[in-house]
Amino acid sequence: MTDDAAVDGQTDGVAHDGTAFRVEFVPGVTPDKWRRTWLQRLPDTVLDLAPVDEAEAVAHLRDGSASMALVRLPVDREGLHVIPLYEEVPVVVVSKEHLVSAVDEVDVADLADEVVMQDPASVPEWLAVATAGARERSSAMPPMTTKQAVSVVATGSGIVVVPMSVARLHHRKDVVHRPVNGVAPSRVGLAWRTDDEDPRIEDFIGIVRGRTERSTRGAGGADVSSKADPAAKAVRRETSPGRSQHPSPRRGQPAGRKGAPRGGASRRKGRR
Repeated sequence: MTDDAAVDGQTDGVAHDGTAFRVEFVPGVTPDKWRRTWLQRLPDTVLDLAPVDEAEAVAHLRDGSASMALVRLPVDREGLHVIPLYEEVPVVVVSKEHLVSAVDEVDVADLADEVVMQDPASVPEWLAVATAGARERSSAMPPMTTKQAVSVVATGSGIVVVPMSVARLHHRKDVVHRPVNGVAPSRVGLAWRTDDEDPRIEDFIGIVRGRTERSTRGAGGADVSSKADPAAKAVRRETSPGRSQHPSPRRGQPAGRKGAPRGGASRRKGRR
Protein backbone atom coordinates (compact mmCIF):
# COMPACT_ATOMS: atom_id res chain seq x y z
CA MET A 1 0.00 0.00 0.00
CA THR A 2 1.37 3.42 -0.90
CA ASP A 3 1.45 6.39 1.45
CA ASP A 4 -1.30 7.98 -0.65
CA ALA A 5 -3.48 4.92 -0.14
CA ALA A 6 -2.74 4.95 3.56
CA VAL A 7 -4.21 8.43 4.00
CA ASP A 8 -6.84 8.41 1.25
CA GLY A 9 -9.90 9.94 2.88
CA GLN A 10 -8.75 8.74 6.29
CA THR A 11 -9.75 10.50 9.52
CA ASP A 12 -8.01 10.03 12.82
CA GLY A 13 -8.94 10.73 16.43
CA VAL A 14 -12.10 12.24 17.84
CA ALA A 15 -12.53 16.01 17.89
CA HIS A 16 -14.17 17.57 20.93
CA ASP A 17 -16.56 19.54 18.71
CA GLY A 18 -16.97 16.77 16.11
CA THR A 19 -15.50 18.90 13.31
CA ALA A 20 -12.70 17.35 11.27
CA PHE A 21 -9.70 19.41 10.18
CA ARG A 22 -9.47 18.75 6.44
CA VAL A 23 -6.15 18.92 4.59
CA GLU A 24 -6.07 17.99 0.90
CA PHE A 25 -3.01 17.00 -1.14
CA VAL A 26 -2.30 16.85 -4.87
CA PRO A 27 -1.04 13.70 -6.65
CA GLY A 28 2.49 12.67 -5.74
CA VAL A 29 2.49 14.36 -2.33
CA THR A 30 2.67 11.87 0.58
CA PRO A 31 1.62 13.44 3.90
CA ASP A 32 1.53 10.21 5.89
CA LYS A 33 4.52 11.15 8.10
CA TRP A 34 2.74 14.37 9.08
CA ARG A 35 -0.42 12.41 9.85
CA ARG A 36 1.55 10.16 12.21
CA THR A 37 3.03 13.17 14.02
CA TRP A 38 -0.43 14.73 14.29
CA LEU A 39 -1.78 11.55 15.87
CA GLN A 40 1.03 11.57 18.43
CA ARG A 41 0.58 15.21 19.38
CA LEU A 42 -3.17 15.75 18.93
CA PRO A 43 -4.80 12.33 19.32
CA ASP A 44 -8.18 13.86 20.25
CA THR A 45 -8.39 16.10 17.16
CA VAL A 46 -9.69 14.71 13.87
CA LEU A 47 -7.34 15.10 10.89
CA ASP A 48 -9.03 14.40 7.56
CA LEU A 49 -6.41 13.93 4.82
CA ALA A 50 -7.76 13.53 1.29
CA PRO A 51 -6.29 13.46 -2.26
CA VAL A 52 -7.46 16.09 -4.72
CA ASP A 53 -6.80 16.97 -8.37
CA GLU A 54 -4.41 19.87 -8.90
CA ALA A 55 -7.13 21.88 -10.64
CA GLU A 56 -9.41 21.60 -7.59
CA ALA A 57 -7.01 22.18 -4.70
CA VAL A 58 -7.18 25.99 -4.58
CA ALA A 59 -10.89 26.04 -5.39
CA HIS A 60 -11.59 23.85 -2.36
CA LEU A 61 -9.64 26.25 -0.15
CA ARG A 62 -11.61 29.22 -1.41
CA ASP A 63 -15.03 27.59 -0.99
CA GLY A 64 -14.17 26.25 2.46
CA SER A 65 -14.23 22.55 1.50
CA ALA A 66 -10.70 22.25 2.90
CA SER A 67 -8.81 24.22 5.53
CA MET A 68 -5.35 23.64 4.04
CA ALA A 69 -3.88 22.09 0.91
CA LEU A 70 -0.51 20.72 -0.17
CA VAL A 71 -0.27 22.12 -3.69
CA ARG A 72 2.13 22.43 -6.60
CA LEU A 73 3.40 25.94 -7.13
CA PRO A 74 2.79 28.44 -8.48
CA VAL A 75 -0.84 29.04 -7.55
CA ASP A 76 -3.03 32.14 -7.55
CA ARG A 77 -2.13 33.57 -4.15
CA GLU A 78 -4.97 36.07 -3.86
CA GLY A 79 -6.46 35.60 -0.40
CA LEU A 80 -4.02 32.81 0.43
CA HIS A 81 -0.94 32.27 2.55
CA VAL A 82 1.60 29.93 0.94
CA ILE A 83 4.68 28.28 2.44
CA PRO A 84 7.08 26.69 -0.10
CA LEU A 85 8.20 23.32 1.26
CA TYR A 86 10.45 21.48 -1.19
CA GLU A 87 11.34 20.93 -4.86
CA GLU A 88 11.11 17.78 -6.96
CA VAL A 89 13.20 16.60 -9.90
CA PRO A 90 11.33 16.67 -13.24
CA VAL A 91 11.42 13.41 -15.20
CA VAL A 92 10.33 12.25 -18.63
CA VAL A 93 8.21 9.11 -18.82
CA VAL A 94 8.80 6.99 -21.94
CA SER A 95 7.99 3.50 -23.12
CA LYS A 96 10.39 0.78 -22.06
CA GLU A 97 11.56 0.42 -25.67
CA HIS A 98 12.30 4.13 -26.14
CA LEU A 99 15.92 5.20 -26.71
CA VAL A 100 15.78 7.37 -23.59
CA SER A 101 15.41 4.21 -21.49
CA ALA A 102 19.07 3.40 -22.26
CA VAL A 103 20.47 6.55 -20.58
CA ASP A 104 20.57 7.80 -17.01
CA GLU A 105 19.29 11.31 -17.74
CA VAL A 106 18.45 13.44 -20.74
CA ASP A 107 18.52 17.09 -21.83
CA VAL A 108 15.20 18.69 -22.73
CA ALA A 109 16.72 19.59 -26.11
CA ASP A 110 17.00 15.87 -26.87
CA LEU A 111 13.19 15.66 -26.66
CA ALA A 112 12.61 18.37 -29.26
CA ASP A 113 10.98 16.03 -31.78
CA GLU A 114 8.85 14.07 -29.29
CA VAL A 115 5.09 14.39 -28.89
CA VAL A 116 4.07 15.32 -25.34
CA MET A 117 0.88 13.77 -24.01
CA GLN A 118 -0.02 16.83 -21.93
CA ASP A 119 -0.68 20.53 -22.39
CA PRO A 120 2.55 21.73 -24.05
CA ALA A 121 2.29 24.98 -22.09
CA SER A 122 2.83 22.99 -18.89
CA VAL A 123 6.44 22.38 -20.02
CA PRO A 124 7.60 25.78 -21.37
CA GLU A 125 11.21 24.61 -21.55
CA TRP A 126 10.17 21.91 -24.02
CA LEU A 127 8.12 24.41 -26.04
CA ALA A 128 11.19 26.61 -26.38
CA VAL A 129 13.20 23.84 -28.10
CA ALA A 130 10.50 21.73 -29.78
CA THR A 131 10.35 21.43 -33.54
CA ALA A 132 7.36 22.92 -35.34
CA GLY A 133 6.08 19.43 -36.18
CA ALA A 134 6.32 18.25 -32.57
CA ARG A 135 4.50 21.33 -31.30
CA GLU A 136 1.72 20.86 -33.86
CA ARG A 137 1.26 17.17 -33.08
CA SER A 138 1.36 17.77 -29.33
CA SER A 139 -1.21 20.56 -29.51
CA ALA A 140 -3.56 18.20 -31.37
CA MET A 141 -3.59 15.69 -28.52
CA PRO A 142 -6.93 15.52 -26.65
CA PRO A 143 -6.96 16.46 -22.94
CA MET A 144 -6.22 13.47 -20.71
CA THR A 145 -5.39 12.66 -17.13
CA THR A 146 -1.84 11.79 -16.14
CA LYS A 147 -2.83 8.16 -15.80
CA GLN A 148 -4.29 8.19 -19.32
CA ALA A 149 -1.22 9.96 -20.68
CA VAL A 150 1.11 7.34 -19.19
CA SER A 151 -1.03 4.61 -20.78
CA VAL A 152 -0.55 6.24 -24.20
CA VAL A 153 3.17 6.68 -23.51
CA ALA A 154 3.42 2.93 -22.87
CA THR A 155 2.45 2.31 -26.52
CA GLY A 156 5.43 4.35 -27.71
CA SER A 157 3.27 7.16 -29.09
CA GLY A 158 4.80 10.00 -27.06
CA ILE A 159 6.21 11.19 -23.74
CA VAL A 160 5.08 13.00 -20.61
CA VAL A 161 7.14 15.25 -18.33
CA VAL A 162 6.11 15.19 -14.66
CA PRO A 163 7.60 15.45 -11.16
CA MET A 164 9.36 12.26 -10.09
CA SER A 165 6.79 11.47 -7.39
CA VAL A 166 3.99 11.60 -9.97
CA ALA A 167 5.92 9.28 -12.28
CA ARG A 168 6.31 6.82 -9.40
CA LEU A 169 2.63 7.12 -8.53
CA HIS A 170 1.67 6.09 -12.08
CA HIS A 171 4.48 3.59 -12.66
CA ARG A 172 3.84 0.65 -14.98
CA LYS A 173 6.05 -2.23 -16.05
CA ASP A 174 6.04 -1.02 -19.65
CA VAL A 175 7.34 2.51 -18.98
CA VAL A 176 10.45 4.05 -17.41
CA HIS A 177 11.30 7.56 -16.27
CA ARG A 178 14.53 9.54 -16.44
CA PRO A 179 15.53 12.95 -15.00
CA VAL A 180 15.32 15.84 -17.49
CA ASN A 181 17.99 18.56 -17.45
CA GLY A 182 16.85 22.02 -18.49
CA VAL A 183 13.34 21.78 -17.00
CA ALA A 184 12.58 23.72 -13.82
CA PRO A 185 11.99 21.64 -10.68
CA SER A 186 8.42 21.19 -9.45
CA ARG A 187 7.74 23.02 -6.16
CA VAL A 188 5.36 21.86 -3.47
CA GLY A 189 3.85 24.24 -0.93
CA LEU A 190 1.30 24.44 1.87
CA ALA A 191 -1.59 26.88 1.35
CA TRP A 192 -4.48 28.18 3.43
CA ARG A 193 -6.86 31.17 3.44
CA THR A 194 -5.64 34.45 4.95
CA ASP A 195 -8.98 34.94 6.74
CA ASP A 196 -9.02 31.49 8.37
CA GLU A 197 -8.11 31.79 12.06
CA ASP A 198 -8.62 28.13 12.98
CA PRO A 199 -5.90 27.39 15.60
CA ARG A 200 -5.42 23.92 14.09
CA ILE A 201 -3.80 25.60 11.08
CA GLU A 202 -0.89 26.68 13.28
CA ASP A 203 -0.68 23.14 14.66
CA PHE A 204 -0.34 21.65 11.18
CA ILE A 205 2.16 24.31 10.07
CA GLY A 206 4.32 23.47 13.08
CA ILE A 207 4.30 19.77 12.20
CA VAL A 208 5.10 20.35 8.53
CA ARG A 209 7.85 22.84 9.36
CA GLY A 210 9.44 20.36 11.78
CA ARG A 211 8.89 22.27 15.01
CA THR A 212 9.29 20.27 18.18
CA GLU A 213 6.24 19.47 20.26
CA ARG A 214 7.34 22.00 22.91
CA SER A 215 7.45 24.83 20.37
CA THR A 216 4.22 23.91 18.54
CA ARG A 217 0.92 25.26 19.79
CA GLY A 218 -1.23 22.31 20.80
CA ALA A 219 -5.01 22.18 20.83
CA GLY A 220 -6.13 24.67 23.45
CA GLY A 221 -2.51 25.52 24.32
CA ALA A 222 -0.75 28.87 24.31
CA ASP A 223 0.44 30.36 21.05
CA VAL A 224 4.16 30.57 20.30
CA SER A 225 5.71 33.99 19.89
CA SER A 226 7.22 34.47 16.42
CA LYS A 227 10.12 36.26 18.10
CA ALA A 228 11.08 33.09 19.94
CA ASP A 229 10.22 30.58 17.23
CA PRO A 230 12.46 30.60 14.10
CA ALA A 231 9.92 28.48 12.21
CA ALA A 232 7.20 31.04 12.91
CA LYS A 233 9.52 33.75 11.60
CA ALA A 234 10.00 31.73 8.41
CA VAL A 235 6.24 31.41 8.00
CA ARG A 236 5.83 35.16 8.43
CA ARG A 237 8.57 35.95 5.91
CA GLU A 238 7.50 33.42 3.29
CA THR A 239 3.84 34.37 3.35
CA SER A 240 4.58 38.07 2.95
CA PRO A 241 4.02 39.58 -0.53
CA GLY A 242 7.09 39.98 -2.67
CA ARG A 243 9.20 37.37 -0.89
CA SER A 244 11.14 34.85 -2.93
CA GLN A 245 9.44 31.48 -3.19
CA HIS A 246 12.61 29.41 -3.65
CA PRO A 247 13.20 27.29 -0.53
CA SER A 248 16.62 26.26 0.61
CA PRO A 249 17.52 22.55 0.59
CA ARG A 250 16.35 20.64 3.63
CA ARG A 251 18.04 17.79 5.40
CA GLY A 252 16.39 14.41 5.11
CA GLN A 253 14.28 15.29 2.07
CA PRO A 254 12.90 12.24 0.22
CA ALA A 255 14.42 10.81 -2.93
CA GLY A 256 13.36 12.68 -6.03
CA ARG A 257 13.52 16.12 -4.47
CA LYS A 258 16.04 18.58 -5.82
CA GLY A 259 19.46 17.91 -4.45
CA ALA A 260 18.94 14.18 -4.01
CA PRO A 261 21.76 12.03 -5.48
CA ARG A 262 21.11 10.58 -8.91
CA GLY A 263 23.50 7.70 -8.60
CA GLY A 264 26.56 9.62 -9.76
CA ALA A 265 26.03 8.76 -13.43
CA SER A 266 27.18 11.24 -16.05
CA ARG A 267 24.70 12.80 -18.40
CA ARG A 268 23.40 10.60 -21.22
CA LYS A 269 25.83 7.86 -20.23
CA GLY A 270 24.62 4.39 -21.21
CA ARG A 271 23.18 2.30 -18.40
CA ARG A 272 25.06 -0.78 -17.34
